[in-house]
Amino acid sequence: MENAVERDVTKGRGAPTNAVPTRFNLNSRVADGDWLDAREALDGGKPALKTTVTEEFAKSILSFNNSPDVPFDRSVNAYRGCEHGCVYCFARPTHAYHDLSPGLDFESRLFAKPNAADILRKTIAKPGYRPAPIAIGTNTDPYQPIERTYRITRSILALMVETSHPIVVTTKSARVVDDIDLLSQLASKQLTGVAISVTSLDAKLARTLEPRASSPMTRLAAVRKLSDAGIYVHVNIAPIIPAVTDHEIEAIAAAAAEQGATSISSIPIRLPHEVAPLFRDWLDVHFPDRAAKVMNIIRDMRGGKDNDAEFFSRMKGHGPWADLIRTRMQIARKKHGLDGSKWNVRTDLFVPPNINGQLSLF
Repeated sequence: MENAVERDVTKGRGAPTNAVPTRFNLNSRVADGDWLDAREALDGGKPALKTTVTEEFAKSILSFNNSPDVPFDRSVNAYRGCEHGCVYCFARPTHAYHDLSPGLDFESRLFAKPNAADILRKTIAKPGYRPAPIAIGTNTDPYQPIERTYRITRSILALMVETSHPIVVTTKSARVVDDIDLLSQLASKQLTGVAISVTSLDAKLARTLEPRASSPMTRLAAVRKLSDAGIYVHVNIAPIIPAVTDHEIEAIAAAAAEQGATSISSIPIRLPHEVAPLFRDWLDVHFPDRAAKVMNIIRDMRGGKDNDAEFFSRMKGHGPWADLIRTRMQIARKKHGLDGSKWNVRTDLFVPPNINGQLSLF
C-alpha cells in the first residue's frame, strides 16, 4: 500500500493501518504518545489505542443532497468519525479533510457536536423551512459508543417529538433501544422508522469487520424490541462482500423476518478513495487465501475498478455478480414477506419549534 505505515493490526480496531491519503499530499502518520493509552493491551504488551473526542460546536447541522440513489434529501450527523471501526465504511475518507487518517484515526479520533439539537431547532424554525424526513446515521453511526455519554442523538429525537418532525434512523448498534421511548412516540404518529444494518450472523467475522459495533445477535434482538414497540424496522445487509459474506443473504433475511422486521435491502460493498487500499490490506491480513478473488469480483461489479461513483449504479453494481445478488435478495424478500415500504413517514404534522421560549408566528 503506497504511503502507508507497516501493517500492524490493533486489537479491537478495524483498519490494519493508519495510512494518510496521497491525494492531499499529507505525510504518513505513525502512532505517537498523544493518542495511545499508557495501559498495556491484552495482546502481548502492545499499547492500547485510545479513543479521543473533540467537541465541535457546529454553525450548521442540516446537510442537503440531490442524489437519486437515496430516499431522502437531508441528513444530520451528530459525530465525525466512528468508533465502530467498520473497515469498509465509505465515510472514512472524510477524515482526511481534518488532516487525519481515514485509517485508525477515523475510528479513534472522533468529533462530537454537542449543540447539534440547538442548531437544528433554529434551522427548522425558520419561516421558509419545509419539513421532509431527516436521515440520521447515513454517514457515521448516531449510536456509536460515545452516544452513551453525549446523548446528542437523543436530544435530536426529543426535538423531533416536540415538533412532530419526521426522522429516519440508520444504525448497527443495539444502543438504539435506549431511545425506544422517543422512537415509540414518533412511530405512533408515523414519523419514524429504524434501519438496522446486519452484515453477517457470524460473531467472529463481525468482530473483525465491525470490531466495536453490537454483535449480530444483539442487533437482531434490537429489531425484535423495536418491532414489538410498534416501530417500523428495516434490515439492511450493507455491505455485501462477495466471497466473504454473500453466502449469508438468505440466513440474514430469515433471521430479520423472525425478529419482526418489515423490509430488507442490500448494498454491495463500495470502496471510495482510501477505503479501497485499507480494505485490500484487511483482506491480506484476514483472508489471504481469497483476497485476489474478492477484489476480482468487486471489480467485476464496479466496471473493472475498485469503486464506481456513478449515480444509479454505485449502490447496486452491475454485471453477473450484481445481478445474482439482486435475484437472491428478491427471492429472499418475497419468501419471508420483507417487501414493506421502507420510509412511509408523514410530513404534515410538523409544528415549528419555540426559539428561546418565544412561540413562532408562522
